[in-house]
Amino acid sequence: MGIVSFLRSKFSSEEKMEPVSGSIYDFVIPGLEGKPIDFKQYKGKKLLIVNTASKCGYTPQYAGLQKLHEQFGDKMAVLGFPANNFLWQEPGSNDEIATFCERNYGVSFQMFEKISVKGSDRHPLYKWLAAKTGHSPSWNFCKYVVSEDGTSVQFFSNKVEPLDKKIIDAITDSK
Repeated sequence: MGIVSFLRSKFSSEEKMEPVSGSIYDFVIPGLEGKPIDFKQYKGKKLLIVNTASKCGYTPQYAGLQKLHEQFGDKMAVLGFPANNFLWQEPGSNDEIATFCERNYGVSFQMFEKISVKGSDRHPLYKWLAAKTGHSPSWNFCKYVVSEDGTSVQFFSNKVEPLDKKIIDAITDSK
């Protein structure tokens, strides 16, 4: 297999969107510190779910995510999922990721253990999100906004900044 074929197979955005049942509130996923986080605690709040990486051109988006958390934390929760799926831009351990996020961006929103967001080892949460939206992350810092009742999900590409009007509208819209 040539390098072009290898890269196409490794980074193809044409993944199967297999049907996934259940609710966002069925998930229990360990945080960076290893403690299980039950998504039932987020009922009644919008969720902004984002796949993150520490060594990416989009890494400065952590600052905007933190600002969203500070401004709208009473109505929504920012949930960060470190992933090493795109050019190995999140090579660190969970402890290293936690230190990086706190030291460089003052992150106080919930960060989770490193997972895979695409491919054959994709985490069930990202299978669920892809099934709901028809979109898998194409790169680091793709965002999903989940409604307060967990029934609808909107997808935003990594190019949409956390403080973009589209995201603010999605998290402040009370529908």
